Amino acid sequence: MKDGLVKLQKYMADNGIDSRRKSEELIEAGKVKVNGRPAHIGQRINPKKDLVSFKGKRIVNNDRLYYIMLNKPRGYVTTTSDELGRKCVRELVKDIDARIYPVGRLDKDSEGLLFLTNDGEFANALTHPSHGITKVYRVTVRPKLDSEAIARLVSGVEIDGKMTNPCDVNVIDETQENRMVLEFILSEGRNRQIRKMCEAVGTQVIRLKRIAEGGVKLGMLKTGSWRNLETKEIKKLAGPAIAEKAQERQVRIKKQK
Repeated sequence: MKDGLVKLQKYMADNGIDSRRKSEELIEAGKVKVNGRPAHIGQRINPKKDLVSFKGKRIVNNDRLYYIMLNKPRGYVTTTSDELGRKCVRELVKDIDARIYPVGRLDKDSEGLLFLTNDGEFANALTHPSHGITKVYRVTVRPKLDSEAIARLVSGVEIDGKMTNPCDVNVIDETQENRMVLEFILSEGRNRQIRKMCEAVGTQVIRLKRIAEGGVKLGMLKTGSWRNLETKEIKKLAGPAIAEKAQERQVRIKKQK
């Protein structure tokens, strides 16, 4: 913060509107105003003096922080709302009476571990490329891949005109006819990355599930259920400073049965 000023998209993320990236899109779309005037990208505001509104409603500083782990089912989009009327992950955490948003993404046909929060610093720690948070996926593909194709995945393949970073790919099960189960361990998160990587080596993903992120595992959490993150998990994901803040301000909702 410089002279009491913060970036508008950070202020929005810190107060549960959406991630910084999505908040920038909302600003560009003309849905955000500062002191009654349309906001612009790169704008800084003084939270103590400026009045910021989103869709006509004032955004206020929020001291109640939420850190949620969700086991996302297939068929849900990783957004808080959808103009096409598709099912959104926000529907799965409707018991939480606060504006929280997903951290990162899982495409509609993917499932597994997804974090939701209203803490912009926590979200940024997990999604900024410089932090290199490791994610683990269990992926079923058809047809099977040979060792040469797997070696290509490990060393990197070209998708969308750019090479993927080296990663770990382990064979979990190859006993089923014409399909195999792989474990992908990635430290980058490009759009539909694993699906495109598999297509590049001649196979197709038929099931994709994220099972761990930043050393925090999905465990036995049931599909469609959520739970509060523990302070030690927040520390593992985002560092001691954010964990300390969470310890002071985290709201713990009664766990689903």
